Amino acid sequence: MPQFTSINWPIGCTLAIVALVLLAALFAATEAALSNVSRYRLRSQARLGSHPARRTEKLLQRADQLTGAILLCRTIANILAASLTAVLALQLGGAWLMAAAAAILIFVVLVFADALPKTLGTLYAELIALRMSWICSILVRTLQPIVWAIDTFARGLLRTLGMSAPAGTVTTLALDGLRAANSDARIDTRSHQRMLASILDLQSIRVEDIMIPRSEIAAIDISDDWDTILEMLRTTPHTRLPLCEENLDNIIGIVHMKKVAHSLAHGDISREALLQLAQEREAYFVPEGTALDIQLQNFQRDRRRIALVVDEYGDIQGLVTLEDILEEIVGEFTSDPSTLHKDIHREANGSYVVSGTINVRVLNRTLGWSLPTAGPRTLNGLILEYLEDIPEPGTGLKLGDLSIEILQTSENAVKTARIRPIRVAEGVTGDG
Repeated sequence: MPQFTSINWPIGCTLAIVALVLLAALFAATEAALSNVSRYRLRSQARLGSHPARRTEKLLQRADQLTGAILLCRTIANILAASLTAVLALQLGGAWLMAAAAAILIFVVLVFADALPKTLGTLYAELIALRMSWICSILVRTLQPIVWAIDTFARGLLRTLGMSAPAGTVTTLALDGLRAANSDARIDTRSHQRMLASILDLQSIRVEDIMIPRSEIAAIDISDDWDTILEMLRTTPHTRLPLCEENLDNIIGIVHMKKVAHSLAHGDISREALLQLAQEREAYFVPEGTALDIQLQNFQRDRRRIALVVDEYGDIQGLVTLEDILEEIVGEFTSDPSTLHKDIHREANGSYVVSGTINVRVLNRTLGWSLPTAGPRTLNGLILEYLEDIPEPGTGLKLGDLSIEILQTSENAVKTARIRPIRVAEGVTGDG
């Protein structure tokens, strides 16, 4: 065995071992991040033009090659670290030091190159996945022949032993596998595929993402003038209405219009009777942060169709209904396919006049757009976050492939805006 006489060699070897352990940790964190990143958020960001999101999406479409390349790099880093540790320990102290160094390295690799980075990769999945996507793209392209050769050899060995495995077999999250199966399945219509994908994505959407904000909740105030209450009962399009006293924080119960309709038609409904009907059905509250798949099960378990969303202090933030969740799966409920949402009005030139209070998710779902849904939940909030100011009427901005012109504002909000897809706007300009 060669003798290493330079005093710098142990230091250099130690630094190399540390670098290899850190490299293995980086690959472990990346693997965990790519396995846990939300594909729903990736798709939304990719449609808005995010190059890292698009790159990450493409990588996840080649999950077998991606996982093979990462595992290959991790394995090489760990083996090299172990080999250098053995050589260094043997040169400095002999067999007894080599045994101690091996035990220390096992602990370091398990904790600092596996458990800890995988936890960080899960906690910061989106950040790490996007940042590492360009490195992973290079690795996948560079190592593809080696990964293919190893996979081919392994499958050939399995066949020799009387076993078989499909090409590119990779252990991935069950939901990701279902999404991939849905994309590849021979389903009659694309609407069925979109519906199945929406069901799988319910776990990544929270009730506050689709709720009707507090300021937009239609509720009966029992302290109002009786004629005002009667007018609301006669004209409301809703089948269930919260009943409160003075404000929503004093909820009395939920009024089912089916129980009121007969008395209302005969003119014998009274304030006391309305109160009694509301008290028969207590309000149903759900906390912010509840995933839609969980809330759908809760609605079914509790036989409810409407819930008030509350924050950590118990203050009402909005209202979510069973219909809202079902629309996330199947789209808007309407008897006329050409009918748009009540807050969206199509113009002859292809643009849309939209209320600032509309939920961004509803806007995306109705018009097939890809406005970001990770931040503000309303169009008004999205515009204010982008401009960081209350805009004047006539102000224009660009979000993704959409051109937005502010039409009306109040003291603290955007009331209406005109939105044009860029391609439509360019087409109109070109014709002019």
